[in-house]
Amino acid sequence: MLGPHLTPLLGATGVLALLTLVPGPDMAVVTRRAVTRGRADGLRTVAGIAVGLLLWGALTVAGLAALLAASAQVYLAVKLAGAAYLCWLGVQSLRGPGAEPAGDLREAGGALGSGRTGGGGAWRTGLVANALNPKIAVFYTGLLPTLAPPGLRPTAGMALLVLVHVLLTVAWLSTYVYVLSRARRFFARPRVRRALDRVTGVVLIGFGVRVATTS
Repeated sequence: MLGPHLTPLLGATGVLALLTLVPGPDMAVVTRRAVTRGRADGLRTVAGIAVGLLLWGALTVAGLAALLAASAQVYLAVKLAGAAYLCWLGVQSLRGPGAEPAGDLREAGGALGSGRTGGGGAWRTGLVANALNPKIAVFYTGLLPTLAPPGLRPTAGMALLVLVHVLLTVAWLSTYVYVLSRARRFFARPRVRRALDRVTGVVLIGFGVRVATTS
């Protein structure tokens, strides 16, 4: 079925891969959760982001995302809510546990990794950060139709590309979480943690301001 469409699909996958690698709010959120809480929490955040993308994808295929992209009032409301959430995460990071002893961090990470506490928080963080990003709606409704393999029904082509984008995002962010977890001993140093908390907080607030001010 996909034979005649394989070449355009590969081309679209390449474009989506390049866009996925560009640092954005999702990457900043994953960095904060993975470094402060450990690999398991980082992967739960990635799962929440994937669900958010699937939600936007479903709305796009149903045509609702196009209505959001076309409605200035609704777009502004979602944009401001998303910006406020990113800024709130940034402030939390600036006030975060950078001064906690490394042993306490390891114990907290172990508890999260075993699923005893905090897993829902990481999943919700990824989901909310992505669901309140109206740029995904604009991206899906504006770019994906131009990348859809010719010959497929529009809804089928869009759904296929959304799935490809979700898989690329999960693969990239999961790999990123794994790399961060390998260097966790370094990040657990109080001085490094404090510096990383500040940098991550500023980056998240910067993304929040960017989301709020971008038309």
